[in-house]
Amino acid sequence: MTLMAMLFALVFVTELISWIGQSVLLEFVYSLYLRIFYSGTVTKQRKLKSEILLNKKELLQTSAQDQFAKWAKLRRSVDKGLADLEKLNSELSTVRSSFSLKFKSALWIMTTGLQFVIGWWYRKAAVFFLPPGWFGPLTWWLAFPFAPAGSVSCGMWQMACKRVIKVGERVVKELMVPSPSQVGTAGPVPSEQQRKEDAGKKSE
Repeated sequence: MTLMAMLFALVFVTELISWIGQSVLLEFVYSLYLRIFYSGTVTKQRKLKSEILLNKKELLQTSAQDQFAKWAKLRRSVDKGLADLEKLNSELSTVRSSFSLKFKSALWIMTTGLQFVIGWWYRKAAVFFLPPGWFGPLTWWLAFPFAPAGSVSCGMWQMACKRVIKVGERVVKELMVPSPSQVGTAGPVPSEQQRKEDAGKKSE
């Protein structure tokens, strides 16, 4: 029973991640990772962007001919800010690439990879035994490849769980998203009394 529940949970988590989207999870976890380990760098980047925008605004309002000293100082400040910002962006880009690779690898190991490992480790074990004669000649197929005869193997149980979860996902999506026939300007459905009155008018 424990093996059955464990395999179902693994398949469910894998399909849930696929449904939500790996990129969505990556963005969410990466934002948390930045807040915990690179909060100072992110704060510095945000502050530097604000300073550059303010200096650029002031630079545009300063005449290069009438206020050359001030204009040159602002120009140097903007150039230095852009150089520092580019360096910070490059640092965070490297961090993101490294984190993305590690995150995707960890996600694969904890879901699909773990399914393969458990399936191989328990390849000769029975998830559960079927009542005799329920599936006739197909009983051997449900035990494929190495499980005892009359039982359901890990691989077949994983396939069944995935199929059931896929069907459940499709049903949930259909319930959440109205069909094209339900969306329109048809208006409210007429009541029984209104239909009788309409029918009476047509007969007249």
